Amino acid sequence: MSPGNVADALLRRWYVVVAALLLTAAGAWQVVRPAPQYVGSAVVVLKPPVTRNQPNQLTNLQPPLALVSYSVIQQLQSPAGDRELRAAGVEGTYHLVPRNSGTSATPRYLIPSVQVQAQASDSDAAVTAVRRVVDVYTRHVGALQTSQTVPDGARITASVLVSPSAAAVRGTPSRGLAGAALLGMAGGVVGALWLDRYLTGRRKVTPGRHGGPLPVVP
Repeated sequence: MSPGNVADALLRRWYVVVAALLLTAAGAWQVVRPAPQYVGSAVVVLKPPVTRNQPNQLTNLQPPLALVSYSVIQQLQSPAGDRELRAAGVEGTYHLVPRNSGTSATPRYLIPSVQVQAQASDSDAAVTAVRRVVDVYTRHVGALQTSQTVPDGARITASVLVSPSAAAVRGTPSRGLAGAALLGMAGGVVGALWLDRYLTGRRKVTPGRHGGPLPVVP
């Protein structure tokens, strides 16, 4: 199909192009004026019990604690854990992300801490969701030790290292507008060409279709 044929098809199906432009404008409005979104976050760390040799719990963080933390994270990321969190009042999107020391040489999950994130349309709701996830996480850590009959004096504890807080999610409007314009233009052109080809094909009448069988030429 030549550029001239494409232009003729777009002119014939101008209403498809107009509809695409209206949908693109609606999408661009949502990009420019999006609904407010907030992400709440907190950092929880598992601390070993206090001993005479290590009175400061934060100086005795060992890799086995990270394994315990990751085990609890897997429990909460399972379907049963998701149902438990929903029953506890956690709504929207949430994440539990294991953290390491932040260096390229540190193995994964070496530091027994987890970053809890929750997204909501209100800052207070995001912080509340994070706190509820932390409560369920802490309860699982205690239940795991109870099932192993760990004495109270030898138990690891979950402590909030960074208090829950919320921050507004701010995207890049220019990228959103460019994407909406690209999708709208592509959708309008493809839709108009497809409809033009479909309607043109229906108008074509093959010889002998309505006039009976073709005559036999001897």
